Amino acid sequence: MQPRLDYTKASSGAFKAMLGLEIHVSKSGLEPSLVELVKLRVSQINGCAFCLDMHTKELRASGETEQRLYLLSSWREAALYSERERAGLAWAEVLTRLPEGGVPDETFELVRNHFSETQLVDLTLAIVSINGWNRLNIGFRTPAGGYVARSAAALLAGD
Repeated sequence: MQPRLDYTKASSGAFKAMLGLEIHVSKSGLEPSLVELVKLRVSQINGCAFCLDMHTKELRASGETEQRLYLLSSWREAALYSERERAGLAWAEVLTRLPEGGVPDETFELVRNHFSETQLVDLTLAIVSINGWNRLNIGFRTPAGGYVARSAAALLAGD
């Protein structure tokens, strides 16, 4: 498949706005491993090859185990994830798929038991952000496979 356009060059303002969300989330105090797991799971749901490539490489570079990566799409059945991670993944899935009638109270209560109000807002912004990146990369057919781990960290740091 041929890329449609490079959105990073087509609209620097839009790209900077998206980076602003990422910078906020990266400075929020949420565990980077949790944020990356959530981004990977959302990218699985949305089928974003570029983001799947990016976030699997980032997780591996940070020491995540292959087994947890392989079983992420079945996290409910795998005993490899903490209760906090499970709550974050449940929140990510429900916000990505947004069921008719909205977010179930049970899901909100589950996530609320593991995250403060500020953390919950920041986690939600991480989910908003990755859904946005997925739509940009899928819509414009950003090629997958060439991402180098830690490239995003350098970009966020301004390197």
